[in-house]
This record gives sequence, C-alpha cells and structure tokens, in this order.
Amino acid sequence: MAIVVQKYGGSSVAGAEKLRKVAEKVKARRQAGDEPVVVVSAMGDTTDELLALAKKVSPDPPRRELDMLLTCGERISMALLSMALQELGVPAISFTGSQSGIITNDAHSQARIVEVRPYRIQDELERGKVVIVAGYQGVSHKREVTTLGRGGSDTTAVALAAALGADCEIYSDVDGVFSADPRVVPEARKLDLLSHDEMQELASAGAKVLNAQAVEFAKQKGIVILARSAHGGGSGTVVGPSSPSADGRVKGVASEPELVVLSARGEARSLPELLDFLDARGVRGRVLSFDSVSAGGGDAFIAAPTQDLHGLEALASDLAVRFSGRVELREGLGTVTCVGAGINSDWSRLRRALQVAEELRAQVHAVHTSPLMLSLLVDRQHLPELSRRLHRELVAGQS
Repeated sequence: MAIVVQKYGGSSVAGAEKLRKVAEKVKARRQAGDEPVVVVSAMGDTTDELLALAKKVSPDPPRRELDMLLTCGERISMALLSMALQELGVPAISFTGSQSGIITNDAHSQARIVEVRPYRIQDELERGKVVIVAGYQGVSHKREVTTLGRGGSDTTAVALAAALGADCEIYSDVDGVFSADPRVVPEARKLDLLSHDEMQELASAGAKVLNAQAVEFAKQKGIVILARSAHGGGSGTVVGPSSPSADGRVKGVASEPELVVLSARGEARSLPELLDFLDARGVRGRVLSFDSVSAGGGDAFIAAPTQDLHGLEALASDLAVRFSGRVELREGLGTVTCVGAGINSDWSRLRRALQVAEELRAQVHAVHTSPLMLSLLVDRQHLPELSRRLHRELVAGQS
C-alpha cells in the first residue's frame, strides 16, 4: 500500500453534497489499495466571509487574532469530511495543522513551514484510518496558531507528501494548469507537463491552480505534483523536477489584477528603508523596476497582492507618516506575465509584448524580466485584452 496525499480546494468541499462526493472518491482510492491523507481547504467562501467579519470589527485586525479566526474554516471542512467518510463505513480521523505536526515560523498570516513531524498521522495510518488534515495552518515553536497565506493548503499538502514519502495530488475545478485562465482566454490549452520553475513563476504571477510557496517547497524536496479536476476525467498536469528546455517558448500567460503598487519616483534611495518598512509589516511583494539606487536617484516600483494585505488603509496611513509623500501607494494597476524558459534569450518577445501594449493604448508603467518571465505593469482595465493578445501572439502563435 502506498500513501497518497490529496488536497481538495474550497469549491470541492462547498456544501454537504460535494463533501459526500469527495468522501466517495477517497473511499474508492482506499479500496484500490492506497492510504489516503486528505488535506482540505475551507468550504467555499468561508475564509472571505470570516475576513469580512473581522474587518467589520477592526479595519486592521491583529494578525495573531486573524489567524485564530481564519483557521476555523479548515477545521469545519476536516471534521465534516471525516464524518462523511465514517458514514460510508470508512474509518477516519481529522487533525488540525498543529496536530498534524506542521511547524512554522512565527510570521502570522504569512508563515512558512520549517519542519513537519507527522507522527500522529503515521500512527493513524497504521491503524487503518484515513487521515483528514486542515490545510493552510500550522503552529509555531512558540505554540501559536499560524496561517500560511493565500493558497496555503497546497503548501500543507506538499509538505506532508515530502514528510511521508508520498505522491501529491492537488484537486480543483479545472483539469490541471492551462496556458492562461480559460475564463479570460477562451483558447487557452491544458499543459501536460511543467517544470517546478515554470509553475512557480506562473503561480507567482497570478495563476490560481497552484500556490507558489507550495511549488517552491516541492522543488526543494523533489516532489512531483499532479494537478487535476476534482470532478473526474482528464489527465491533469504533472509539475515536476524536469529541467525546462530554454528554447524561448512561452508556456503561459498569467495576470494579477488585485495589486497595490508602492511607487517611489525619483526616490530610489528610499528603497532599502521601504523594504524594511514592508518586512516589519509582513507585506510581501516584488520589485518591478528600480534604477540608480546607489546614486540616490531613479524610480522604484514594488507590487503587492491585495489578498495578502489585511489592513490597506492602515498601511497607507503609515506610509504617509513614515515617508512624508516620498512613496505613493497606487491602486488600479495589475500585471500581465509571460512565462517560459529562455524567454529573454533575445529581446524579440519583450519587443512584441511592448508593441501589443502600444497597439492597445495600454501604458506600461514598469517592466520586470528574468530568464523565465517578462512582466508588464499596466492599468487594470487593460489586463483581459492584453492577456488575450499576448497569448495569441506569444503562445498560440509559436511554430
């Protein structure tokens, strides 16, 4: 018998009927001879609803208390799925992240896993039980409940797979990873195989199927991830340690509409101070553009996903006090990112991307490139059409 870690997203467990269907799938997998460990997200929009409730009480909720609140969603899912399995005659037990041995650092709302001690899981597997684990959460060395950030249930699943020497399967509403969001780009096609590096770039750029930290963890531990549909059928996408071929082919296009951008125009010398300010508040982001830092001039842009910001008004107020107008917080912007190994081996793809943006009259506020990606920062209203055009030109148009 082989241990397999399966993760089911919030839409897959949104309601009693869907929970029963997941329970039937898990039962079938157990009957086929495997030992399932099932990681679950909160049901449907539970996390968003809890977050909205917190913000009615406090516009900038204390991160510790927010973690205590938000972890309730996954605990509901794990207990109900365990009940559903037992109703089908399958012995099962549910564990929180801390009971599962998920040890994290103490960065509330954005914790990172530092160790996994899956002893209780292993004990229950030996007793013949299916183990249900609440995703997205862990416990710090200070014995504080922590959460892993947006999409953290994926990270839970990968970390457990590594600790248990198991395969890892991520189930969602779609059959794997597509070359773009099919809701935005109808001609997007499913990708059969992606390297960890390519998937991490797509996830960081806004692709929703897998979490970037989970892919990073999988890369470190050599874990192969199978991303597939929870509704059955389809072959899914395999994400593994294979080295991407640096042929410049563009694998996919992703967009991130929910951003705030911190702009330090003519104040690049403020960048180290700004980064220290953001670290102190647990604000993650990426530098899109900066220049002449050592000379004290130039511009700097840092983008941060709004889903990782739980107190935007407080952040804006603190920025105004700390930087006295030297740093501007801008909304209404987003990124479109093209990913592929060797994408910038020459400048033809970036040239074409900039031409397409010009044709659409989309002002490019900043450009960020690496050996695996190129990203354009534009006004949010241009993201859908720019995504479609870049997919047509750089993905579908490849020979």
